[in-house]
Amino acid sequence: MTPESQTANRREFLQLSLALGAGLCLPAMASSNPMFNNQSIHKRVIPGTNEQLPIIGMGTWQTFDIGEGEAQRSNMRDILQTFYEMGGRVLDSSPMYGRSEDVLGDLSADLNLLGKFFMATKVWTQGRSRGIDQMKSSMTKMRTQPMDLMQIHNLVDVRTHLDTLRKWKEEGKVRYMGLTHYVVSAHDDLERLIKSEKNLDFIQINFSILTRNAAKRLLPTAHDKGVGVLINRPYEGGSLFRKVKGKELPSWAKEWDINSWGQYFLKYIVSHEEVSAAIPATTKLHHLKDNMGAAYGLLPDAATRNKMVAYLEQL
Repeated sequence: MTPESQTANRREFLQLSLALGAGLCLPAMASSNPMFNNQSIHKRVIPGTNEQLPIIGMGTWQTFDIGEGEAQRSNMRDILQTFYEMGGRVLDSSPMYGRSEDVLGDLSADLNLLGKFFMATKVWTQGRSRGIDQMKSSMTKMRTQPMDLMQIHNLVDVRTHLDTLRKWKEEGKVRYMGLTHYVVSAHDDLERLIKSEKNLDFIQINFSILTRNAAKRLLPTAHDKGVGVLINRPYEGGSLFRKVKGKELPSWAKEWDINSWGQYFLKYIVSHEEVSAAIPATTKLHHLKDNMGAAYGLLPDAATRNKMVAYLEQL
């Protein structure tokens, strides 16, 4: 699809949304930026449901692992508030992320935003009883029950926890269940599990413009099996920014509403239709705003994604 056809489609969609009073429009704070004028945030439907998720979420590894000090809390409170105001909803945490679950629950309560987010966390232990105890603890810390998405972290004791989560889903303790990993070597195992296990709703995996292995089979398999996909490590732990330091964006990037390297990397990911949301993490408000910018405007088509890869690889 060309930029021109996407623009026409977007215009038609906006006209329909205005006529019906539908869609999530940006608040005044965000719409003051010319880039967002008359635009709605891109969302993807969770497979098999009518529920939609904004395509940019936020992770909490390291960033929300903070103490009681007001300086740190105030900063992350501002980030969480701005994330919500700019249309963000998906928040991902884990018991292995230190105090992140506690802090996320505390700050959501401070902002009167409990129940307004799509909360995801993980179970990361061996054994049925330990898994149950850990998941209950996570719900308490994040002040979220039912948990929107409970994931089995790094496939640890996966069969045991899948049995528990199937029962919990039937009982309404969790809304969705999933599997996670962060390395390419786990992709084959994830693909086998998607094919063999019933009732899987999500996987969370590593995928970026330079680590594209997931696009070969894992993303298509998830799509075929009706499994949503969250993306971790979209910036390769920051190494992508080191690669482009001092380099200019290509002139054609603005044709796709790409205004920074961060948006270049994120739009490459979320323009894949199989991806439900990418979940970058940050402690800087201007980075959060830039990340959220990738959820608006035109999304690259397949030909442009190839062009993006070629440009980056020749730097």
